[in-house]
Amino acid sequence: MQSYLASGLYDLISPDGYITKYEKINSTTAIATICIKNISPAFKGFSIDIPQISFNLKSTLAQLGLNGIGTEYLLNEKTRSAEVRIILTTHSKLAELLLDNLFIGSYIGKLFAADDRRRVRNPDYLLRMFNRNDRFGRPLLYLGDPLNSDNLILEKKEDSTIAFLTLLNGTLTYETPTEGFIPTLGKALQSTNFHLRTLLQLLQKWNPNSSKILQDNEILLVKTQPLHIRTVFGRVCQKLLPEGFHHTSANILEPDTKDSGDVYELFGSSKTELKTIPLEFFTLEPHREHIFFSDRDQLQSRLENKEALFHAFETTAAPSHHKASTFVVKGEQLLQLQPKDWITKDPGFYEFPGVIYHAERQSFLVQKYIEQQPAYPFLRAMETGLITSQGVLFSRFLPSPLMKKILLGEQVHNCLKGIYFERPSHSSGDYFSNEDRAMLHDLAQFAIPVYWADRKSNTILQYVPKPRTDSGMFTPLSQVDDFLQATSFGIYGSNLLSGNLESELLILFNELEKLRHTVDHPLFNKGTPIAVITGGGPGVMEIGNKVAKTLNLLSCANIVDFRNKEQSVVREQEQNPYIDIKMTYRLDRLVERQAEFYLDFPIFLKGGIGTDFEYSLEEVRRKVGSISITPIILFGDPEYWKQKITPRFQCNLASGTIAGSEWVSNCFYCVQSAKQALKIYTSFFTGNLKIGKNGPVYPDGFAYIKEGSA
Repeated sequence: MQSYLASGLYDLISPDGYITKYEKINSTTAIATICIKNISPAFKGFSIDIPQISFNLKSTLAQLGLNGIGTEYLLNEKTRSAEVRIILTTHSKLAELLLDNLFIGSYIGKLFAADDRRRVRNPDYLLRMFNRNDRFGRPLLYLGDPLNSDNLILEKKEDSTIAFLTLLNGTLTYETPTEGFIPTLGKALQSTNFHLRTLLQLLQKWNPNSSKILQDNEILLVKTQPLHIRTVFGRVCQKLLPEGFHHTSANILEPDTKDSGDVYELFGSSKTELKTIPLEFFTLEPHREHIFFSDRDQLQSRLENKEALFHAFETTAAPSHHKASTFVVKGEQLLQLQPKDWITKDPGFYEFPGVIYHAERQSFLVQKYIEQQPAYPFLRAMETGLITSQGVLFSRFLPSPLMKKILLGEQVHNCLKGIYFERPSHSSGDYFSNEDRAMLHDLAQFAIPVYWADRKSNTILQYVPKPRTDSGMFTPLSQVDDFLQATSFGIYGSNLLSGNLESELLILFNELEKLRHTVDHPLFNKGTPIAVITGGGPGVMEIGNKVAKTLNLLSCANIVDFRNKEQSVVREQEQNPYIDIKMTYRLDRLVERQAEFYLDFPIFLKGGIGTDFEYSLEEVRRKVGSISITPIILFGDPEYWKQKITPRFQCNLASGTIAGSEWVSNCFYCVQSAKQALKIYTSFFTGNLKIGKNGPVYPDGFAYIKEGSA
């Protein structure tokens, strides 16, 4: 795969070959052996039957009346070379002169591999290319006028799509004297640097009224409107020509010329006047077909099949700690992935010196690091035009944030329609870095969706930005729309204590689910599903996620890497089994993790230092106005919350350090039952709760809802 991406050659065509042996039999016939080197390792001629391979003569030679038929083919995949025996025959006086001006070293043609699997069978394949351009604005397919190509007639015949090109009135002949050009041409053929067909056009004359009837020992040169093709190879279909007409072996129209397909060379014997040229077509490599992702119905369907996606990652044979990437553009390709289709790397550990004092060295090392990533050859091929079709990148690990520049480049953005990864980090397992999350958000902003083939949940998760925030979470595909519209309720509390509030939370959220269908608040109505967000660990967090799963609400978690660290006093937290939607954080970004909960309605249960921090954060958010002023529920014994909250609040009150912000106390409500909490929410959603700057100040730092009140 890597060698293919480094090649500018299409896989159905070889480079030009040069003569190594040459014997002129008589004035009209010669036998030549040509050698072809540096053939692409992807060349299909190495893998298909020899009868499907043909020799394609240079069109310049064919237009002078020469024909060349390959009779023996010897291909060597190991040395990427071929040797071909050619019989050259003449069909004009100029061609007879040309036989005397071919020499050892003359480049006269190439090989074409007519792989039957690549034959265009459905006319729709070509029809959808009309009115579409490549990335440089050049039309992908048109005949004559790019704004009016309705005169290209496509038909399906014997399982092939055939285009019948109408011939222009008249023929091409040569000005006299042309013979003096032949020795110059013979010299020029010993180099690959000359565009000989352009020179030949200077000697040709258009005869608008001449008939298109074959004359003995003369080449018939006819013209159509120029056929511009960027997405397929075209080949003159010999069997559909009228009886007696034969096209030369210069019968291939390549997809990399701007004005191919306007001159055709015929010989033979017939009294019938030729009207059309029939062409059959062969597709390019899938990566180079200029196919839009929206046209790949089969691929889109298979990307919705999680078994197919998990299996795709299993097809790389690299060790599990190695990085691996591949680029997929077709549904069939996804199902048939093999180890050879992946680029694998073991880049090792890179330590960068830092950008301030070592800018040049930093830049150099970063670029070398990027080039060592297995995704780089694919992304680079998109930049250079070797990949023109739109598709999705499969990467064992989420691509490094250092690759963000190339991922968001214009040409890559045009081709890259999705990223699928199996593990978040090569170094930190399931935990994303801060730079990873920033890159995920940028990719989402540029409409490049990112999917996590999560083995732990056996689910395909899509990164979905939270509306009006700079963060997001990985969400099952079936829940993306609900997540985008959801109102979030958060459960804060200890990972050590589970308490006995599961039944109350079940009642509360069950009633809230009913309530949202009867109220019409911007944050809470029938169009806003409920999302329950926790820290993802055990204890009260597990209760919160379990309640959400039980009631079929969105069960979310911001999970931090609390795995045992040296000198750590935090109990290792295992992710609880009730989580559907998640984001993960490394321990050094604990503060960012807390900031990115973005809860609409926090609920606090008994907790320790972490809960104290979360409480303070929610308090500050409301004070500074970074979040809407909404009620916060404190579930449990009022005496517990008095001990935790009141001394601090009264100290701040007495010292004057919260002057003007005392009202924040009316955002907190201590309840002992789901019924009491539901009353607070109902009052808020109906506009009857005294909350905010114009509300009361509670001296305990929170409102105390007495037991039994409703």
